[in-house]
Amino acid sequence: MHAGTTDDSFFRKNLEWLGRATNWSKFSATAALGVIHKGNLSQGRNILKPYLPNSSGAAHTKGGSLFALGLIYAGHGREVIGNLKSFIDEHGNAAGSNDNDVMLHGACLGAGVAGMATGSESLYESLKVVLYSDSAISSQAAAFAMGLVMLGSGNESAIHDMLTYALETQHENIIRGLAIGIALLNYGREEKANETIDKLLSQESSILRYGGAFTIALAYAGTGNNGAIKKLLHYAVSDPSDDVRRASVLSLGFILIRDYTAAPQIVQLLSQSHNPHVRYGTAMALGISCAGKAYAPAIEVLEPLTKDPVDFVRQSALMATAMILIQQNEFIYPKVKQFTKQYADTIKNKHEDALAKFGATLAQGIIDAGGRNVTINLENTQTNTLNIKAIVGLTMFVQSWYWFPLAHFLSLSFTPTSIIGVTGDLKAPKFELNCHANGDYFQYPAKVEEAKEKQPDKLATAVLSTTAKAKTRAKKKQSKKHDDEKDKMDVDEDDKAKTEKTTTEDANKSEDKPKETKPSDEPVQVRYSKTPYKIENLTRVLPLQSNYISFIKDDRFVPVRKYRGSSGIIVLEDTKPEEKVEYIKTVRQLNISEAPMPEPFVLTGSDLKDDE
Repeated sequence: MHAGTTDDSFFRKNLEWLGRATNWSKFSATAALGVIHKGNLSQGRNILKPYLPNSSGAAHTKGGSLFALGLIYAGHGREVIGNLKSFIDEHGNAAGSNDNDVMLHGACLGAGVAGMATGSESLYESLKVVLYSDSAISSQAAAFAMGLVMLGSGNESAIHDMLTYALETQHENIIRGLAIGIALLNYGREEKANETIDKLLSQESSILRYGGAFTIALAYAGTGNNGAIKKLLHYAVSDPSDDVRRASVLSLGFILIRDYTAAPQIVQLLSQSHNPHVRYGTAMALGISCAGKAYAPAIEVLEPLTKDPVDFVRQSALMATAMILIQQNEFIYPKVKQFTKQYADTIKNKHEDALAKFGATLAQGIIDAGGRNVTINLENTQTNTLNIKAIVGLTMFVQSWYWFPLAHFLSLSFTPTSIIGVTGDLKAPKFELNCHANGDYFQYPAKVEEAKEKQPDKLATAVLSTTAKAKTRAKKKQSKKHDDEKDKMDVDEDDKAKTEKTTTEDANKSEDKPKETKPSDEPVQVRYSKTPYKIENLTRVLPLQSNYISFIKDDRFVPVRKYRGSSGIIVLEDTKPEEKVEYIKTVRQLNISEAPMPEPFVLTGSDLKDDE
């Protein structure tokens, strides 16, 4: 929910609750700081300083902080790879002891994320030392990291080393890590990966066949290759291992990233399979292929799965709906309200299974990810290229089936949704743009209001029947005749009033009775508005909203290239460079306490004379 926002106030306000975390829960909680501060390159190291290995603390806290360090610098790891590699080199030979294993686990994962796709041979060799220690904890992380570092390289020597060791070791965790590592090595290789795929799928070990399914997924990601789809469907219905069948169906989601409209049709029958693992894979395949698309047919397939009798199927369906509906609001997609309520109810239900609660909790965080300022964008529609980091993040995220701290990798798939106009010197000036649509379509969802306990109504004072009778007798004695006449008159008027009231009510009921209209759950079609409203530079702009954005005619700042309805960074041209510009300050600039540089000036002789 707070990924990339740097808002860790929840942790600071709930230190006592966090203190109860033990062992791997403590590892995961510390690693979550890396998710929150992801991209905070200037302050990241200082924030984690109290938790890093040089400090006094539990091994799980230190290991989690090393993983967090990698997450903060994911894709920008030049500053921290050296430190992480030094730690791995120093402690790599001591793998096997509990504390060292935990810290090496975090260091290897952190190094893998920070050094993703760098192809660094020295880092790869350091990780291989940890792998060969044959420790179920640290070697598994080293196997994942080796795949991340060599991402998409197709290095034949690395594939041979990893496959050979996978056939030798007895630890299932290490075999699984190596299987996924090999899949990462073959990212985007398509036909070149077929030899490796056939080797993995022909193995007796179901874990290596599991890796074979993911190798197909990553080698053919976004291609929609029919041969790859047929092979995955074959293993989805015929393999004796539930894990392989689940992975095969799930992998369809990666292949259909660009053809997401075909995904519901392909997996619809599989969603009704008798095997719950196949149903789980179906839900995640839809969540991956249709992520951020708010695609109604996919939601229709997922809706029955959210009420599945098997807990882990409900878990995947809840997470998948959140991935698809991320950044949607009730105004444009009415079913969002239904699903957010379902997430909350599942979390609160004391009798709900733990797996379903875990899925609902993650779903609540996913749909509100990054403070509702990010989406899951697996393809750049402008350049028609795949978002490698996002695909890798989802690949590692689904491994959380076996190891829950890997769920933090989902943060790699989040992409900010905003328009960032910058000048040639990469500064962001203050200016406005037009949005030709109703602002309600793209507003933030309303804040959740905590239900207040209703206080019981105050009971009316009881009146005894004897008291009422005594008062009546007293009145009759005072004016019997007057009371008789008044009672008669009141009865006549009351009867008349009752008759008129009944007639009026009947008439109103027949006239005011509302027509029974069934509320529509269908997505609302966004309409173009001739009268725009203004938005400022560096404002949240949803992918759908960007189609209705335009630059103000004859404005000072105009795009260098013709604007084609895209969000992200837009390079601007200043049509009035002689005028003064007001720039938006970055976080780093706001934190600078030094006085700003003075503007250029010309010193004349008169300036040097003393004032008289």
